[in-house]
Amino acid sequence: MITARQKLSIGSPPAQKALGVVFGAFFAAAGAAFALLPFVVDGWLRNAFRADESCPTASEISGIPPELLPPSVRECVSNGSWFNDGAGFGPMRLIGLMGIPFLLVGLYLALSALRTAAWLEGTKATVRGALRTRTVDLATATVTAGARTYRRNRETTREFTERVPTLTAKDPSGTSVTIPLHGVGMAQLPSAELRALADAMTANQDRDARSVAIQLRTMADNPLGLSSR
Repeated sequence: MITARQKLSIGSPPAQKALGVVFGAFFAAAGAAFALLPFVVDGWLRNAFRADESCPTASEISGIPPELLPPSVRECVSNGSWFNDGAGFGPMRLIGLMGIPFLLVGLYLALSALRTAAWLEGTKATVRGALRTRTVDLATATVTAGARTYRRNRETTREFTERVPTLTAKDPSGTSVTIPLHGVGMAQLPSAELRALADAMTANQDRDARSVAIQLRTMADNPLGLSSR
């Protein structure tokens, strides 16, 4: 059994990973700019209106009925009220909050491209995602085989649905990991990695785990999916 860390071929290759980080960072920067720009514009407009000393502040005309104010003052005050007179969030600043989801999505995409990975150390399988890392001992976990469905070439005439196999392991504490049994541009993980996963389950007493290990060895021995006769 392999005791040194063995990386599994999931996640993006270095070139695609760098592209994903750049795209996520650009998306996050656009969201941040959208969120901050209304604050900058709002402050500039506030200062522009306040530069006119003939326009009183809300405190200076507090208690005076609007109909008693001169027309020029009423117009000045009504324009200034749109910017909330310097306190809290005015309508323009609230628009900037719409940029926060784009900022968060961009950061998630960048982290996902940069951090996504999986590896084996002895019987322990570790899967690292954008925000957290989970480790499960395959020798004691409940192991099941499954599949994920992906839609390829969406919104084109070449769109199709692809099902790819996965391995899910859950330990007695409730921690679970899902390992895709394929890599980017590969129909399945390399044979050596499939055998390493199977070897990690050798001591597992669970019948389903042993069955999954047999399937993994079969995939490793027949990577092209061709049956021999």
